[in-house]
Amino acid sequence: MSPTRWTHTGFTQQLIFGDGAVAELRGLLRTLGVRRALLVTTAGRRASEDGQRLEAALGRVLASTFAEVRSHVPVPVAQQAVQQARRDGVDAVVSFGGGSCSDLGKAVCFFTEQEQGTPGASFADRPALPHVSVPTTYSGAELTPFFGMTDPATRQKSGGGGPTIAPVAAIYDPELTRSTPPRVSAETGMNALAHCVEAAWSPTRSPEAEAVALAGAAAIVDALPRVVADPDDLDARRAMLAGAALAGRALQNASMGVHHGLAQLVGGRTGIAHGLANAVILPHAMRFNAEAVPEAMARIGRAVGDEADPAGAVEALSARLGLPPRLSQCGVSDDDLDAVARLAAGNRNVAANPRPVTEADARAILAAAG
Repeated sequence: MSPTRWTHTGFTQQLIFGDGAVAELRGLLRTLGVRRALLVTTAGRRASEDGQRLEAALGRVLASTFAEVRSHVPVPVAQQAVQQARRDGVDAVVSFGGGSCSDLGKAVCFFTEQEQGTPGASFADRPALPHVSVPTTYSGAELTPFFGMTDPATRQKSGGGGPTIAPVAAIYDPELTRSTPPRVSAETGMNALAHCVEAAWSPTRSPEAEAVALAGAAAIVDALPRVVADPDDLDARRAMLAGAALAGRALQNASMGVHHGLAQLVGGRTGIAHGLANAVILPHAMRFNAEAVPEAMARIGRAVGDEADPAGAVEALSARLGLPPRLSQCGVSDDDLDAVARLAAGNRNVAANPRPVTEADARAILAAAG
């Protein structure tokens, strides 16, 4: 059954898609009135040919580069990036890379607003720092108004965000994804699929979010195996990036659930890639929720190619991509799973799941994935 009450928010946001689209970055920043931009990326991306091309596209607007992004955005790294943005007096952020780059870019915008005393209160407010994201993976973080960070001391992942933290634009250039390794494509592609699945059963989804999520799921299950089999297949890259963009759009008007909550907690505790945690846990979360959302699950099944067993279809896709089926194969211990289960009740995504989740439920899902 679809929700009978819902709110759909359309962010002020432009998506630019196409081969060579990164060349439009300078003009986009000019339109936004940007004079001094902070580039947020990894050292590897910055040193790559694509990174050099992007810095050239920025030209004189590039005031500073923070190239120390790390997975799961450790809090000290976020603090360093915010300090650099303040020191260099930037008036915009450009992120280039995967989900952690987008998340760190959003963290800089968020904490800058907090420091200035101008946090966004509604979707109608303007950001203190406009953020343009240039994704190279399929995480979806380039479109959403929230970010995650990890406390290295407690190994717990939390985050923040608000209505002005969504990037004002995203540039989707399929050519920039060609250097993304097949394993990273597989993991982040499964993350994008998980976004679609959870958006399609979310209690807060709008009709548009559901339709976009199901379209994204269908595109991803078709394109992702082709990307992994032949990373130079630009047609597959285009189709997969378009599917990931749909997944990111669906996230804007739907809550996540137990699957993403557990994946965040596992990643924060163990450091395994978020996409990998997504891939392993997703089919087991789908089986847990199946009885609570049978109609939504049937629609998801049609999108992924098996209405009778959508969780099995997702499991088969992950296996086809060469991803491990068990968390224990990813370095996750039983002690880790026990700790994650204890923390699950305090996770806002777990709390938003369409079926209530007890600590025992969370541990059972993790055991099935373990």
